Amino acid sequence: MDDDSKQKRPIPAESGVAASGPAQEPAPTRPAEGLRDPKSLRALAHPLRLQLLGILRSDGAHSVGQLADLVDEAPGTVSYHLGTLAKFGFVVEAPERARDGRERWWRAAHSHTSFEPAELRADPEQYGAARALQQVILQSYMGELLAALDAEPMLEREWVAASNSSDSFAYLTAPQLAELTEELGALSRKWEAASDATREGARAVRWIYHAFPRA
Repeated sequence: MDDDSKQKRPIPAESGVAASGPAQEPAPTRPAEGLRDPKSLRALAHPLRLQLLGILRSDGAHSVGQLADLVDEAPGTVSYHLGTLAKFGFVVEAPERARDGRERWWRAAHSHTSFEPAELRADPEQYGAARALQQVILQSYMGELLAALDAEPMLEREWVAASNSSDSFAYLTAPQLAELTEELGALSRKWEAASDATREGARAVRWIYHAFPRA
């Protein structure tokens, strides 16, 4: 996850189970600008595309066949959605990984994608696309949380004890909420920087955070 500037909405950095090790891949770069193009926003507003992008970001390059097995979809379907992601610059081909001319590999073009709803509200097309993407992202978060709950009985006790699910509440001003959002982002970036897939005992860990005015 990423929260590069106050109140930006991050695209999930990891949203599916994957098999290969991220340490084998060079870290994708972080884009300098937030997403604004409504066609790009709508291209991401699809559950399978978010899942495919999440796998490529968290676990490095994969072939179409590997991705098809992971998401339980036909290779043709996966290829179509990868093509859409590539059209808008979210993924790029990794031909150096292919064993022959029939095999197509893909990797994520960037480590994170973010967008700022407050900056898009003046343009109805941009804001509508951003809201559509937000809805799909929230649905993907719910799917991940339920999958984690289903997997909990198989986890070692120490991992269950180390996990957390909580929420809180306070009366704050808009500047205080912005400060809280920045602090959450800084904490997230601290632990992202500590990530090491080769460390003994390490496994993929997910955290999801929100801060918002209550409706």
